[in-house]
Amino acid sequence: MLIENTFTVAQPPHRLWATLLDVEKIVPCMPGAELSEVLDDEHWKGTFTAKFGPVSMSFAGTVAMEERDDTAHRVVLRAKGREQKGKGAADATVTSWLEAGPADGGSTVHMQADITLSGAAAQMSRGLLPEISKKLTQQFADCLQETMATDVPAAVEDAAPPPARVAKPIGAIGLGLSALWSTIVGFFRRLLARD
Repeated sequence: MLIENTFTVAQPPHRLWATLLDVEKIVPCMPGAELSEVLDDEHWKGTFTAKFGPVSMSFAGTVAMEERDDTAHRVVLRAKGREQKGKGAADATVTSWLEAGPADGGSTVHMQADITLSGAAAQMSRGLLPEISKKLTQQFADCLQETMATDVPAAVEDAAPPPARVAKPIGAIGLGLSALWSTIVGFFRRLLARD
């Protein structure tokens, strides 16, 4: 399944690019994600946890940077994971790139994710994945904006460091209900538009 998302951050592209490449800084902004090991500058190990009501699913896997273009501010990541207590698996290729945003110095982030799920995760997320993805992307964008706004330049001394962020598991029931509601509303809008 191909999912596309776009969001804007009120930071110039060069500064946002540097932050996005700092894996240890941005992982806490990814809902449900946790970095467990940095293998090198292009390979990482981590876990991803999602909750579906009383059911919690945790995936362990690897992420590899397959392409990186600092001039075009474009990166391609490949993520593979297996469910830790089941037979499910997830495989994703995520392509992201930045563009200069409006005249206020902001940046627009474009993301394309080609995702393949198998097992229980595929059954639980069927039809809802695009809406859930939008919600998660917005949570990530909000956290990223807040993190960059609280970053203190190295030259400033005696400043209290910002509190550390802890990634929370995805509450997929809430996201799922929100996605379901969005789907229902979209259906009725299309239906009424025909009349």
